[in-house]
Amino acid sequence: MYAGTWSYVIMCKFISMIKTYRSLSNNTDTQWRYGFEVDYANNQFLLDGEPFRYVSGSFHYFRAPRQYWRDRLRKMRAAGLNAVSTYVEWSLHEPEPGQFNWAGDADLINFLNIAQEENLLVLLRPGPYICAERDLGGLPYWLLREVPNIKLRTKDSDFVTYASLYLNQVLDKVRPLLRGNGGPIIMVQVENEYGSYNACDTEYLNILKDVFVAKVGDKALLYTTDGNSASYLRCGFVPGAYATVDFGTSGNVTSSFQAMRLYQPRGPLVNSEFYPGWLTHWGETFQRVKTEAVVKTLREMLALNASVNIYMFYGGTNFGFTSGANGGVDVYSPQLTSYDYDAPLTEAGDPTDKYFAIRDVIGLYLPLPNMSLPTRSSKASYGRVLLEPVQKLLDSRSPFAVIREAAVHPKTFESLSVNQGFVFYETYLPPSFSDPAILRAITKDRALVYVDNQLSGTLSRIDKIFTLPLENPYGSHLGLLVENQGRLNYGNDIHDFKGISNVTISDTLLTNWNMTGYTFSDVSTLWNLSAIEIESGTLHNGPVFLRGHFKIFEQPLDTFLDTTGWGKGVAFVNGYNLGRYWPVVGPQITLYIPAPYLRIGQNELIILELEYVPVARRMIFQPVPNLGTLN
Repeated sequence: MYAGTWSYVIMCKFISMIKTYRSLSNNTDTQWRYGFEVDYANNQFLLDGEPFRYVSGSFHYFRAPRQYWRDRLRKMRAAGLNAVSTYVEWSLHEPEPGQFNWAGDADLINFLNIAQEENLLVLLRPGPYICAERDLGGLPYWLLREVPNIKLRTKDSDFVTYASLYLNQVLDKVRPLLRGNGGPIIMVQVENEYGSYNACDTEYLNILKDVFVAKVGDKALLYTTDGNSASYLRCGFVPGAYATVDFGTSGNVTSSFQAMRLYQPRGPLVNSEFYPGWLTHWGETFQRVKTEAVVKTLREMLALNASVNIYMFYGGTNFGFTSGANGGVDVYSPQLTSYDYDAPLTEAGDPTDKYFAIRDVIGLYLPLPNMSLPTRSSKASYGRVLLEPVQKLLDSRSPFAVIREAAVHPKTFESLSVNQGFVFYETYLPPSFSDPAILRAITKDRALVYVDNQLSGTLSRIDKIFTLPLENPYGSHLGLLVENQGRLNYGNDIHDFKGISNVTISDTLLTNWNMTGYTFSDVSTLWNLSAIEIESGTLHNGPVFLRGHFKIFEQPLDTFLDTTGWGKGVAFVNGYNLGRYWPVVGPQITLYIPAPYLRIGQNELIILELEYVPVARRMIFQPVPNLGTLN
């Protein structure tokens, strides 16, 4: 905790006492009541009956370990914010139909309670679709398995049924925390930027609104968020929900709010997603937004008495395989593991110059809390770790092979019940066919191609490489290890199955496939294995797990894993999946490791390397990140 914590705690307790007194007063028939509503006559919000406007920041609880939730929220409050906005991710909370998860890093109620304790109101965005640069926009993969022809985000009866069951679960849980019940949640969003989706299904939106109204009632304000033009608002507007817009520093403040006024003639102006940074894809330069531009636009909005949510104020990390992708039929661009976003708080939660500049602007319009300002936390350099190979992924005894099926035609990941990770597709090539031997396959998303267990090349959706010449492969064993690099999370083509299809050799369709799906929920089986022999360099015989140990003698600190010199893969520390690394493509070179993932004493680093192992076989734990340029 930083200096001033005790005075801040006393202030929070005093506020809590006032709330308790008002609650008791309410029981004696006074006029006091909790609530959040729109005063249309005066173009303002009313919080508990008093004029109010919010300056909020987005922080998605699922992008940080729960041990860090209070720290990040407290830093947001110290910046002058009076609210936090968070998505609720369906796929996290219902990983399989009817199997709900609300524990650990999925403990939404704990997050909301901490926000209230830190004197932050909440803007809740439960979807069902959230985008958020997450796999399938936060929708669970099993929708594509249960109903392959499902029409996502429409009145399709199957989608509405599943979405309603999920929303009812969420809304039942958060109901005690709605503002009208004395909780922190002042606003609840219906769907998410629906005007950017071509379906334009107003009946679907009305069905969703009815679900929200039945659970939320007048205890919080329903709202929508769409782009800053009439074309977006036309399909995103929901009668009975408050219409808001989103735009960044390149948007004109006046014209953006004029677009909002076309559908929301009265009430306060609201930018529900003001972008102080931006997302980055693999192979791009790390995206940045200049602080001067952020300050200028924020000041313009606040001068108009607008309410603003800064997206993102703290971005965090797409741990595991949770990052999504942008694109469509002809373009595919997966996002980084890091979701630093060039936000005011870095991926490790450190304040930036942008943080303090934003705070200065907020202080011109809202009272700043009497709190000490945060500083950068200490980071550790745990040095070099030697990694030794211990297991080949494609070994027939691999403990990670959880699905084995055979079929005439290759099945999708979804039909195999493989959410994320890899599927190995195997068949035999015919004994004769016309030269030249050209392998062709529609690949989602990346496939390492093996002929008789030797690497022959790569197919890539990113690079639009769907053909590969093979030299005299007649009668040979063919294997394609396909990687899901993230389902599309935005646009009209999110119905994004993974796997391969229409596989031909010199225009002859290949059939009779064996498929093996791999998942990595538990890598502890690798901790005690003996080393095996492999050759460094290109992995011609398939991906390899490598293991290393390192010791920590004091209370662990955050650190960053430098993957320089390696090919492409996934890293695990003490069983936690840190996410994908791909230094040869970049710009992200390091993976963030939060201190709660580490322990005093022996620690284990395991990596699954897909393509290239350097001669030194080492990775480095360093105290600074590298997202293309050292921060």
